[in-house]
Amino acid sequence: MSERELRLALEAAKARLARATKAVSKRGGMAEFGAAHEAMIAAERVLAAELGEPYAVPLEFPVQWDIGAPLPHLIMDDSQTFLIFFLSDTQLQRDGSDAAVANPGEERLATVEFKGCASAKMGVPNDEVFEGHPLHGKGLVPYRPLRVLNSPWIRELEAINSVHRQFRADRWNTLSHYIFGFHDCTFECVAQSFVVQTATVTITEALAAIFQPTVA
Repeated sequence: MSERELRLALEAAKARLARATKAVSKRGGMAEFGAAHEAMIAAERVLAAELGEPYAVPLEFPVQWDIGAPLPHLIMDDSQTFLIFFLSDTQLQRDGSDAAVANPGEERLATVEFKGCASAKMGVPNDEVFEGHPLHGKGLVPYRPLRVLNSPWIRELEAINSVHRQFRADRWNTLSHYIFGFHDCTFECVAQSFVVQTATVTITEALAAIFQPTVA
């Protein structure tokens, strides 16, 4: 499809979403609203890809954080980067009943270690101003793990490091730009990969596990 056709497709998807938004209170309206929103996001990504612009795509990720209060913690030094957050539905069994908590303060937590992290940040925007993010309108959605393609941040970091006499451009081709939109903040990092572990522990225990020295 040509750029003009892709732009027209995006406008049509936006119009569909506008109609679905007005009809959301009707029977079956939520299903159409969800489908229309996904169609618009998909159209945004296709257009951005065609134009060579940065855009966000779904990231295959094994867990989903709590939407209301994930309370993310970013812990990093010059060689390691960890992100801890509360998982969704931490107090529900599969039948919807309350799950028993083994010890007071324990919750289902995820600890994500980002390998080969070149840079990380966490802060604005929160979900009230998520539309102010530069990737809004380019496949960005809140509360979902995403990866940014054609990332200008990676290119910026590469340019900074290019002055090093041992600079290797191929290393930067192995990095990915990750972005997680939480309720109260947004986390982003550039890294080679990640490893996810989950456990039912207190937040203090999860943090202590990171700082505990490895026994040879």
